[in-house]
Amino acid sequence: MTLASLLKDVRIFLLDIEGTTTPVDFVYQVLFPFARDHLGGFLQDSWGTEETREFVDLLKTDYKEDLGQHQDLPNWQEDPLDRHRESGENYATWLMAQDRKSTGLKALQGKIWERGYQLGELRGEVYPDVLSAFERWAGGGKDICIFSSGSILAQQLLFSNTRYGDLKPFIKRYFGTTTGSRMEAESYRKISAELDAPPSAIAFVSDVVTELDAVKLSGMSTVLCLRPGLTLPENLGHPHIETFDEISFAN
Repeated sequence: MTLASLLKDVRIFLLDIEGTTTPVDFVYQVLFPFARDHLGGFLQDSWGTEETREFVDLLKTDYKEDLGQHQDLPNWQEDPLDRHRESGENYATWLMAQDRKSTGLKALQGKIWERGYQLGELRGEVYPDVLSAFERWAGGGKDICIFSSGSILAQQLLFSNTRYGDLKPFIKRYFGTTTGSRMEAESYRKISAELDAPPSAIAFVSDVVTELDAVKLSGMSTVLCLRPGLTLPENLGHPHIETFDEISFAN
């Protein structure tokens, strides 16, 4: 069966970012180091704002769950307030080293990246086939949504500041860490309900097989995206592509 026939009932493409629309190196060699290097300065500059305090409170909630479970967990001191800020910084740095998908951390990273984009120090990166695919899918009446471990703000910033221009007008909805884990079928059922579309009308495109396995349980279609550097796993169970140019659909 061809990919086009497998996707014939699909009217919504739900996309991962890292390794799917965007090179992994951009995330790990540009975005993450930028957030780490600017974390302390951002917290100090914005410490008087309610928003930043809320981010740190979210971090403290995660910290309490980590207590007693990790020997290298940094200490958290709440008094005086500057020690509370420094503790939030130390814990956020620790979370980044663990590559944790903490909602508080992702929200904080998003605000740091926002400043970087505004100052022209960052520019979003997508693969060359993304713009043409978005134009083709949108022109064919398909909706495009994003489901990433980054905050919704971070997703919007990436797509609105690319070398190909602002891609945000193509994207109908964004889903982030508050939706749930991408490794759990329930997250995809939740997305299906929020989009008011049956799972059979949605195809999730990702470079991570374990995510696609969870998606399959939800009833959505799946497509493995094999960007440069990835090899095709054995006993895959999912159709695969190497470029978005391969995704077409029956009219």
